[in-house]
Amino acid sequence: MKTNNNKNPEFLNEYLVHIRIVKGLSERTIDEYCTDIRLFLKYIYCNKNSAECQDIEETDISSMTADDLKSVSVSDIYNFIFYLSDERKNNECARYRKISAVKSLFNYLCNQMKLLPYNPTANLDIPSPKRALPKHLTLSESTKLLDTADVKDSKRDYCIITLFLNCGMRLSELVGLNIPDIDFEDYHLKVLGKGGKERIIYLNKACIASLNDYFEIRKNIETNTDALFLSNQKKRISKRRVQQIVENTIKMAGLGGKGITTHKLRHTSATLMYQYGDADILTLKEILGHSTIATTEIYTHLSSEIMRNAIESNPLANEKKKK
Repeated sequence: MKTNNNKNPEFLNEYLVHIRIVKGLSERTIDEYCTDIRLFLKYIYCNKNSAECQDIEETDISSMTADDLKSVSVSDIYNFIFYLSDERKNNECARYRKISAVKSLFNYLCNQMKLLPYNPTANLDIPSPKRALPKHLTLSESTKLLDTADVKDSKRDYCIITLFLNCGMRLSELVGLNIPDIDFEDYHLKVLGKGGKERIIYLNKACIASLNDYFEIRKNIETNTDALFLSNQKKRISKRRVQQIVENTIKMAGLGGKGITTHKLRHTSATLMYQYGDADILTLKEILGHSTIATTEIYTHLSSEIMRNAIESNPLANEKKKK
């Protein structure tokens, strides 16, 4: 956690505390914001003190104050974007993320703290990056993955992959599951999502069956933790171990090389629910724990792409009129 880093200016540490407490952002997101803003501050410092800067990465910004940002102009921001693109070779998404972090900092300093007379990012015109359609497994590939997990004869591993494919949960949510989080009478489980937000995910027959099978083993393991999924050391399973389980099973199923990860299984679950189930976009938003509907709308675009491909794959698609 970097909210009390002595290498940061005091105003940056205060900002990080603000987005942690007020906005409820995750530790990982806060760390990313910190890294992105530190780079921006180093860039600004080096622009103003070029004689002192030999290496931007090694630049000491700990003594900077909010006053140092009063002279920052829109041109400085655009020059920073050019620096990200030209010198650091950041792609469109990376540039957008960094500028979003910088805009958030200036909003905080101007609107919340009233430390700056004006916000140079207020009218900043930067287009959102094009969102690529998420990679996912087809229905038949998902079935093949489950069959492979079943052959492995590990009730734990089979249960893990079943939950990923049926519930659309995040890796952190699955790893964080505890036994009391599961309601075997009402058939649902409780997960802790981004920003510490709890939500309920209802379980279908496949999930209930896999949980019951695994629980017959889990209840006989002597351990001091309530964690649902355990490692061989009888401790809460790590994120990396779950990733390895998924990677190995995907490889065994002959589905390697498709770029499928634990997060792509979440995409797969959402895609299957949208395509084959009765889940509308609002229902899907609640199941996945998205904060805004815009995040969930990617699956409507995905469906449109599939419909386009279906039309283009029609065997009559290449027929031409005979003269």
